[in-house]
Amino acid sequence: MARPKKKKKAAKKGMAGGLGNPADLMSQLQRLQEEMLQAQEALAQEQVEVSLGGGAIRVVMSGDHRVLAVEIAEELLDPEEKEMLQDMLIAAFNQAKERVDALTAERLQALGGGLSLPGLGL
Repeated sequence: MARPKKKKKAAKKGMAGGLGNPADLMSQLQRLQEEMLQAQEALAQEQVEVSLGGGAIRVVMSGDHRVLAVEIAEELLDPEEKEMLQDMLIAAFNQAKERVDALTAERLQALGGGLSLPGLGL
């Protein structure tokens, strides 16, 4: 005798358009927040270095965008080289910031791996 087929329960969509159980979502968000805080603290300990003009200007910046060191070659301290020195310092600071931004993106990208939240890019 054939057994009657069991009806499969339709998968329930959680609140907020299928994001799942709100408690699970909150747990994921709390874990992500903790991981991001740890990543930011670790980034603050990292450093990037930029050297321009064949080593005439060197800038060291921390992962939290603090300038830690600026070294200027003696020959650039000539008053006639003031404008070039200023331009090189601006370029060095901007390059250091770009490197820190890239480092930050690289480190934080891994954090969004298990979480899928539309619009957050994770």
